[in-house]
Amino acid sequence: MLTQAQIQEYNEVGAIVVPDVLTPLEVQRLRAVTDGFVERARGISAHNEIYDLEDSHTPENPRVRRIKAATQHHPEYAALTRHPRILAVLKDLWGPDIRFDSAKLNMKCAGFGAPVEWHQDWAFYPHTNDDLAAVGVMFDDMAMENGPLMIIPGSHRGPTYDHHADGIFCGAMDPTNHDVDYAKAIPLLGKAGSITVHHVRAVHGSAPNVSDRDRRLLLFQFRAADAWPLLGFPGGIARFDDLMVAGQTREPRLAPAPVRLPLPPAVKQGSLYENQKGMKHRFFDIPAAALTPEMAK
Repeated sequence: MLTQAQIQEYNEVGAIVVPDVLTPLEVQRLRAVTDGFVERARGISAHNEIYDLEDSHTPENPRVRRIKAATQHHPEYAALTRHPRILAVLKDLWGPDIRFDSAKLNMKCAGFGAPVEWHQDWAFYPHTNDDLAAVGVMFDDMAMENGPLMIIPGSHRGPTYDHHADGIFCGAMDPTNHDVDYAKAIPLLGKAGSITVHHVRAVHGSAPNVSDRDRRLLLFQFRAADAWPLLGFPGGIARFDDLMVAGQTREPRLAPAPVRLPLPPAVKQGSLYENQKGMKHRFFDIPAAALTPEMAK
C-alpha cells in the first residue's frame, strides 16, 4: 500500500498523507451519516456520551465539534476500523498484528470550527512501546483555510513534553515554554477520501476554521498489537482482546520511550476540548463566531 518513500517520510517527519484511500461513494455515505448526527443534535443542549458541542451551540443552530466514540454509534464509522486499505497502510508500518483503540469525529464547521491546541497523543495514553498512530479520514478537502491538522516534523523523536498547568493535566503544551518551534509546522493537506497518519509522539494541533467550508476528520487510534497501555484496561482484558482488527494477540513489547502520565486528571473532563480549557496560555485564537455572548465580553 505504501511506497518505501512514504514509509521513510513517516519515520522521518512523523506523519504522512495517503491519497484516495476511500472511494467518493464511501465518502458520500459517511457525510450523510454525519449530517444526520448534526441534525439530531438540535434535541440536546449540553455535552453527552455522544456529542461534544461548540460553546455557541443552540438547539436552533446546532454546532457539533466532536462525535465521541464514533464507532459505537454507527456501523458506517465502525466498518472503517477494518477497512482493508487502512489496515494495509498500518501493516506496512508495523507488521501484520494491529489493534484498534478508539475513534472520534472532529468537526470544524465553516466559520466557527474550534482550534485544537498543540499536544502529543502520547501524553494521554502511554504504552509499553510507541508503535501507535492516529489515522485521520478526510470527509472534506483539507486546505490551509479550513484548519487542517498540522505537525511539527521530527517531534516524534523528541521528548514527551509537559501537558500540565499548575501541576494538573490539561492536555496541551504551554506555548510560552517554547518547547518547539511552531513556525516549522507543516499542514497535512489532501482531498476528501485521503487519510493522514501521524505518530503518537508527534506534536500536532490545528487552527480554527475561518473559511466557508467544513473540515470533518474522523480520527482512529490504532496500535501495534504488542503495545499495551500503561494505565490499564478500562473495559478489562477481554475487551482489549476484542479490539484486534488484524493478525493475532502477542505478548507486550517493552521499548524505550519517554513517558509522562496524564495525572492528576484534567479538571474538565469529557473531551480534549474540555481538558484544554485548563490551559493558562493558548496558542490559537478562538473565532468570534464560536463564542457565546458571555465569552465575547
